[in-house]
Amino acid sequence: MEKSVYEKLSGVKTPVYVIDEKRIKENLEILKSVEEQSGAKILLAQKAFSAFYVYPLIKEYISGTACSGLYEARLGYECMGRENHVFSAAYRDDEIDEIISYCGHIIFNSGCQLERFRDKVLKAGKKIGLRINPECSTQEGHEIYDPCSPKSRLGITLKAFEKIDLAGVSGLHFHTLCEQNSDDLAKTLDAVEEKFGKYLYDMEWINFGGGHHITRSDYDIPLLLDCIKRIREKYNVEVFLEPGEAVALNAGYLVTSVLDITENDMPIAILDTSAACHMPDVLEMPYRPPLYLSGEKGEKAFSYRLGSQTCLAGDVIGEYSFDNALSVGDKLCFEDMAIYSIVKNNTFNGMPLPDIAILHENGECEVIKRFGYNDFKERLS
Repeated sequence: MEKSVYEKLSGVKTPVYVIDEKRIKENLEILKSVEEQSGAKILLAQKAFSAFYVYPLIKEYISGTACSGLYEARLGYECMGRENHVFSAAYRDDEIDEIISYCGHIIFNSGCQLERFRDKVLKAGKKIGLRINPECSTQEGHEIYDPCSPKSRLGITLKAFEKIDLAGVSGLHFHTLCEQNSDDLAKTLDAVEEKFGKYLYDMEWINFGGGHHITRSDYDIPLLLDCIKRIREKYNVEVFLEPGEAVALNAGYLVTSVLDITENDMPIAILDTSAACHMPDVLEMPYRPPLYLSGEKGEKAFSYRLGSQTCLAGDVIGEYSFDNALSVGDKLCFEDMAIYSIVKNNTFNGMPLPDIAILHENGECEVIKRFGYNDFKERLS
């Protein structure tokens, strides 16, 4: 994060998510280049980032959206209006017709669901895909995010796939990665080919899913391009990728204020934001989010544990150190807060939702959404 950006955010009312328009564009330039060089189509996985205010910008660079159910399907259709693919572990009878109306590719998670809805999809002139499970785990320590973990409910194993009537199926989909580099994709593709390669010759398209950290500084883009080219040429299929994080990686902030400072073995700063409510992955992954102008505990002169207003004892963001002592009213800026934050936040304890703002390229910080009491109340009855 640049000092100039921090200075521009110093006057905002907190808590607030700030989407950095310049960094979004930088990410999109990389993704557009991958599309142009590889011939693949890249879709925004809305489960990671659904800030539809910037969809008009995003659609200038990439091919569309990927959805996880009815509401995301409608959002992508209405606000992006390009390619729109959907996968769900199971579809509801009372939603499938509307989903089909919004999406061009409907991806099923079982032979049973395929049999149930095949005719509806084909009658509507849409494409059918099946999500496969190559049973090739490339993750360590995060089973909750590993679709290839034992007894996974996501994707069809080869044993089950061999029993399915593939009439009308035009594509395969797999999603096995989470914040990973292209070497893990290459390893996964080897497993996909070994188990499902013979079926790919009869397909029109394949979707490599998400989890590709393409816009990360150390990501091996040439290897990604080789992977795409190999599959396209060998099987004569169209290739899709659906990263979410890569679109908004390092392109957002959560600005918060210090409300109080207490003491219990070490200084504790109480903030007007919450890990549990405003950045749930901090507790779910768990991980320690980057914080501008801070260091590890003990690295700088003044160390603090940063926590929230809520009554949850574990609602702690982490322990950080600073060059100067914190004071009530100080602003802190957490980084990489565009992804899996706005889409997952909640109002536990009646915590207000942060505003959403855009930091435009010209330096103007514009609040585009404010939340209030009714946003809390209307979720209840």
